Amino acid sequence: MNRRHTLLAAASLSLTLLAGAQAQPLDGTLRIVVGYAPGGSSDRVARIVADKLQAKIGNTVIVENKTGAGGRLAAQQVKATPAGQNVLMLGNPAVMVVAPLVFKDAGYDPERDFVPVSEVSSYEFGLAVSSAVPVKELTHLLAWLRANPEKANFGVPATGSLPHFFALMTGEKAGVQAQVVGYRGSGPLLTDLIGGQVPVAFDTFDTMLPQHEAGKVRILAVSGAQRSPFAPNIPTFKEAGLALVATGWNAFFAPNSMSKDKVQFLAKAIRDVMSDPDTQRKFRDAKMIPVVSTQAQTEAMLKAYRAQWAPVVQKSGYQP
Repeated sequence: MNRRHTLLAAASLSLTLLAGAQAQPLDGTLRIVVGYAPGGSSDRVARIVADKLQAKIGNTVIVENKTGAGGRLAAQQVKATPAGQNVLMLGNPAVMVVAPLVFKDAGYDPERDFVPVSEVSSYEFGLAVSSAVPVKELTHLLAWLRANPEKANFGVPATGSLPHFFALMTGEKAGVQAQVVGYRGSGPLLTDLIGGQVPVAFDTFDTMLPQHEAGKVRILAVSGAQRSPFAPNIPTFKEAGLALVATGWNAFFAPNSMSKDKVQFLAKAIRDVMSDPDTQRKFRDAKMIPVVSTQAQTEAMLKAYRAQWAPVVQKSGYQP
């Protein structure tokens, strides 16, 4: 009798394992397309997740950098993926929110052509001043700018970037008539901020933090709902007197051609990967904030994000 029970248990386990194997809808290599060059924050996010995801699902996972047009070429390529191919895109607000609002034809519709899979990281913005600006608090800066309106020049890493629109949002909220000065990247912006050529700069917080820690610039506020764990001594905008909260994010998207079962499988696998303490450690070591999110939570985040930013972008009247 015991032997019979043992055989039945073994048969049941075999069937369970077989069913589990058959439930894996992904066959072959998974490509993750990144619209930016290797080495940047988006690329680092993709490679950390790809490495962990490959171990999780047992499929080869490769990262492809498809650069050009600020990430829009990658979106156009992934949008056109034929059904049956295994491909995801790592997208951010510049590609999935801003570009479709400011370009007459971005070459894709983020809501029609893509399916949100999972948000994996978030980031904040910082406002920094050069050491030549005689202020140490945001309220002092605003008073200084109101007293010296000709110096209300806000440097941003690129025109049409999220820091650009956040700078406009800050100026409007503070009652300061700001002139936004666009640069060709964070490097030139920080060089001019350190040198005193531009008095105020807006950029992603992680980009500014090393210069702040070196004493070359002074970050007065960070845009998250809470203080950054990487610099807990810097107040949020709300704590500093401006009721502003704004963040950016990185999330995975599937082309609309991907089957629902594959999307759901990948969404769960990525969520499991992001729940792993070692994955979270790797993100924090890179000064990035990991996010664990379901597909439904990612969709809700996108809806709220578009509602917050679309009016700001459209009101600005910005044209590329």
